Amino acid sequence: MASLDRVKVLVLGDSGVGKSSLVHLLCQNQVLGNPSWTVGCSVDVRVHDYREGTPEEKTYYIELWDVGGSVGSASSVKSTRAVFYNSVNGIILVHDLTNKKSSQNLYGWSLEALNKDSSPTGIIVSNGDYDREQFAENSVPLLLIGTKFDQIPENKRNDVLTRTAFLSEDFNAEEINLDCTSPRYLAAGSSNAVKLSRFFDKVTEKRYFTRDPGQMQSFNDRRRFNFKNLHSD
Repeated sequence: MASLDRVKVLVLGDSGVGKSSLVHLLCQNQVLGNPSWTVGCSVDVRVHDYREGTPEEKTYYIELWDVGGSVGSASSVKSTRAVFYNSVNGIILVHDLTNKKSSQNLYGWSLEALNKDSSPTGIIVSNGDYDREQFAENSVPLLLIGTKFDQIPENKRNDVLTRTAFLSEDFNAEEINLDCTSPRYLAAGSSNAVKLSRFFDKVTEKRYFTRDPGQMQSFNDRRRFNFKNLHSD
């Protein structure tokens, strides 16, 4: 296969939410048999047909950078991760649908990546209270993916999906909920597959069809942010 142009997408979220399993499913269309913790960052590649079925169709490599979910206040931890945040064209935020805290921590993960140059220092979320305008100003496409959907009891799914719907509104991002042990959730032609393809089209446009494609726009520093309890993957 001829060399293809590449697009960089971060995969962020707490330890144990299933980022490595998700990336393996997205790139290999197979279930990861024996997932292990990610130390530092692991990169896998997915082939994506941009604007498939149109005259503009072109094939790209989507690099999925699975960043280890070690979260903490130590500046050394953040500065180590910061090297992975350069020249990013999109971000997939991953949370465990059975773990509300992992959903709340997505605010911290996104701001850490998007504010990589501003050294955030204050609390970002407290009972859902945050500045939504900070996310509205973001030019980097975001996608929310909730994992372990199969582990939610039937009688609690409506409550969980209502909560994650608000999360989607907060980030101005589409959401996909799935079980990483079942490829059927991303079957060709499904709504999830359409959302995923649409997201990869957006990040491709961010990389190749906008000005300063390799740069991430930082949020205005109107408020100071801090990230609490980030674990490790």
